[in-house]
Amino acid sequence: MKVTQEKLPASQIGLEIEITPEMSKQAYDKTLQEYMRHANIPGFRKGKVPRQVLIQRFGSTRIKAAVVEDLIQDGLKQALDQEKIEPIGQPELKSTFETLVEQFQPGAALTFAAAVDVAPEVTVKQYSELEVQAEEFKYDPARVDSMLEDYRKRSATLVPVERAAQEGDMSTVDFAGRLTGELAEDESAEIPGGSAEDFEIELSEGKFIKGFTEGVIGMTVGETKEVEVAFPDDYPQAELAGKPAAFTITLKELKERELPELDDEFAEEVSEFETLVELRESLEIRLQKEAEQKTTQSKQEALLNKLVEQLEVELPETMLKQEVDYSVTQTAMQFAQQGLDIKKTFTPEIVAMLREQARPEALERLKRTLVLGEIAKRESISVEDEALEAKVTETLAQYAGQDVDEKRLREAVAEDLLREKIFAWLEEHNSIELLPEGSLEPDEPELEETAAETLEASAATVEVEAVEVEGSEAEPEAEPEAAVAEVVAEVLSEPEVTTEAEAAPEPEPKPAKAKSSKKAKSSKPSA
Repeated sequence: MKVTQEKLPASQIGLEIEITPEMSKQAYDKTLQEYMRHANIPGFRKGKVPRQVLIQRFGSTRIKAAVVEDLIQDGLKQALDQEKIEPIGQPELKSTFETLVEQFQPGAALTFAAAVDVAPEVTVKQYSELEVQAEEFKYDPARVDSMLEDYRKRSATLVPVERAAQEGDMSTVDFAGRLTGELAEDESAEIPGGSAEDFEIELSEGKFIKGFTEGVIGMTVGETKEVEVAFPDDYPQAELAGKPAAFTITLKELKERELPELDDEFAEEVSEFETLVELRESLEIRLQKEAEQKTTQSKQEALLNKLVEQLEVELPETMLKQEVDYSVTQTAMQFAQQGLDIKKTFTPEIVAMLREQARPEALERLKRTLVLGEIAKRESISVEDEALEAKVTETLAQYAGQDVDEKRLREAVAEDLLREKIFAWLEEHNSIELLPEGSLEPDEPELEETAAETLEASAATVEVEAVEVEGSEAEPEAEPEAAVAEVVAEVLSEPEVTTEAEAAPEPEPKPAKAKSSKKAKSSKPSA
């Protein structure tokens, strides 16, 4: 079989495949034998139907279509094996299927064109002696005192008080709100859902609409007061955004926090430590590690951003689609764990929207993965078996007694260790200037975070809509991970385009032949 290759844009290889006359004849005879073996034609025993009768019964075009379909499938597989091409996704038939059927003659050569996505060629123009800036996060001892104070507030006892309300108190109020200004004399000025009884609220900034809690401060139990406020311009309910309003508030109960003493007894109550000194030391270590991790992440982010600028690559659409679908699947997994009904929520329309939103993030993630992989390849950076085994053993010990997929764990650990080694090399061979925290101008929100938030908001909206339609308050149980993956895979899979051979009526019983598709199947994709 003759195969001619052509390099195409977007990391594709074009293939011109010439099917030999011998293959053409063998495939035609084989298809006729299959029809003969299974065809049910009155007056003839199975397997004894003459060829000419078969052709008259089913039509030469139908039989030729089945033959061409098999030749395309087998020809593509042989071509990929022969040329040692590792495809990503399914090869795409470039020739017109109907034209190939018209051209086909048993015992004559048949030539068709196809294209296949392959792993992209990656070029990193420069990855050493780069100069980048990153923020340095330092441990702030004052945060220990702040955290201890938060612990005290959580452990505080609420005690009723007879005095004027102060900031930080817990209050119980009745309130009713109405819009003011132009709507002051209108009955419709009453705010929908803007009233409540026995409503508990902490008198702290940001706990309610600006001006509400400030208005309660200074009131005494039993007092009623009208407080003027304004809804913020970005208020979720558009009909209220930016509008002035007034709330009639009655303070019914007031409590203050009685904080526990900051001593060993308190430390033992709120933690696993027996003394306050041990608790302090633990918080200090945690905050120091947190600062170090943030600095490390800042350096890695700065390096990655610089390296992506040095990257030259044509990403195949199949690879990008796989990465997008991975993002959507992971989102489905997350919401299934929260009890979201995946079958009702992740409709084809919703998945299409999520795909579009996840695409920029997937593109950025692929670029980062490819640039790090190329550096590892060029510099022969790898993870030693001993280090991998030691880390896997250590990690398994942390999950003792739990059901752990050791294969997936090993893969994740290997990726983490390799990533650490690559960044260690990059830090050694590049210049990173550390600047004080907050000194760099904030960039646009990271693609990964933005996409994740958008996906979450979209899914949450769908969930709310589903509840409203169903009218049910019961929360669905979380689906098993395998079941979620199966459901999402069904939605993500594109329907196959049928060929003429599939569209035509089948004989009874159906002859056993390869399933047809204008998108020829290929071996398992490899990233």
